[in-house]
Amino acid sequence: MRPPNILVYCTDQQRWDTIHALGNPHINTPNLDRLVASGMAFERTYCQAPICTPSRASFMTGRYPAAHHVHRNGVDVFPAGERLVTRILADAGYDCGLAGKLHLSRAKGRIERRPDDGFRVFKWSHHPKPDWPEGHDYARWLKEEKGVEPDTLFADYADKPYGVPAELHQTPWCTEMALRFIDEDREGPWLMNVNPFDPHPPFDAPKEYLERYDPQTLPFPLFRESDIERQRAFARIDQQTREAVNPYTMAGATGETRNTGIGAGDSTKDTASLAPTRYDPQLVRASYYGMIELIDTEFGRLLEGLEARGELENTIIIFMSDHGELLGDHGLMYKGCRFFESLVHVPLIISWPGKISPGVRSSALVELVDLAPTLLEAAGIEAPPTMQGSSLLPMLTGTAPLDYHKPHVISEYWDAVVLPEGHTEGSHGTMRFDGRYKSVVYHGHRLGEIYDLENDPGEFENLWDDPGVKELKARLLLEHLDAVAAAGGPGIERSEAY
Repeated sequence: MRPPNILVYCTDQQRWDTIHALGNPHINTPNLDRLVASGMAFERTYCQAPICTPSRASFMTGRYPAAHHVHRNGVDVFPAGERLVTRILADAGYDCGLAGKLHLSRAKGRIERRPDDGFRVFKWSHHPKPDWPEGHDYARWLKEEKGVEPDTLFADYADKPYGVPAELHQTPWCTEMALRFIDEDREGPWLMNVNPFDPHPPFDAPKEYLERYDPQTLPFPLFRESDIERQRAFARIDQQTREAVNPYTMAGATGETRNTGIGAGDSTKDTASLAPTRYDPQLVRASYYGMIELIDTEFGRLLEGLEARGELENTIIIFMSDHGELLGDHGLMYKGCRFFESLVHVPLIISWPGKISPGVRSSALVELVDLAPTLLEAAGIEAPPTMQGSSLLPMLTGTAPLDYHKPHVISEYWDAVVLPEGHTEGSHGTMRFDGRYKSVVYHGHRLGEIYDLENDPGEFENLWDDPGVKELKARLLLEHLDAVAAAGGPGIERSEAY
């Protein structure tokens, strides 16, 4: 029997709470809702790093950052000894393709140096900014197929509160490249990895998508006045927001004349990594949702394409994101060495017609590191012993309970991004979450966080210094230490008994 085709759709920086069918009444995602109805939604999925490259390295290898050592954005090369799941699948007869970003090594100013990734088709576009290295496939498509000069196109929209028209956007380019790959003649199974840059900052939804959302109807970020003082304690911790601000007091956010741009004083369109100090939080959310709705539209095109080609019934479809976005929660934007739910809790939906019961939801704790062994098991391939994730296939096929997969999840941050001004040492933080209590340790600092998400789902009450929870804190930190130590992996296989 022919193994299943595999479609992996990975967005960049999408929070878990951004799908209509999974509880967000403010966003329009009909095609993702269709996927939820046809497959299994994992409601408590966590990334292994709140930053792009180490997270992607984890779900592509099935290994934790402490094991694969790809800790930073901007690394020059990917370790030669690490084996990607796509390489394993390619060796087993899969025809593998990629459209969009890979981001396993530095992609600024160059096409990233590819590891032994297994992709026969490699349509690369790390980000749709006017920073076009030679061979940037999205820029080439704009120029050769759309008759548009990329630099001119993006210059025309640099000062607007919205991005380039939808038909010229990078997300539909990813769709087009994926459909062309799927259309190729082949006898064996295929894997297509689709990786749009959205909804990563800058928040620049196309005008027609931004206008679908009235900012004044959208919710404000999770915030209390105490957040401002609370976040000052973390001034030495790496974070793309340099200083927490009160989103309720931003210009235009309380019924006054609304800003015409995403930023006020600073523009989020200037950079994708340095968060603005002033912004209209509801307008930012409107653009963020608009970007996700464009993703939903294009994801729907892929579903329709698979159905029209008779490929849908034998295709495993995975929709996921590499990490989340703070979006103003606790006065913070973008990402960094923090582990709030909006940053580490990500969407994960898996569909496999005829194999997965439709409309099922799992409340189990799962991790993105579990995806590689899941794909290998579904393809009938034994996972290498160095993989640390646990296959989700038993849950997907109804042979394991839906409410339990593992006792805890972890996430790691090891000096991952460029240091804030004045910092001389990178931040190192680890998180363990057992489904109720979340412990966070900032190594090398007398700082930490403990949240009881059962009673404090917004993560406002840090119990770290609460004298009433000393015994709980001691237990959680011991369990935290054990979990972090276990993430290092077994190392080189032993060939003798001593």
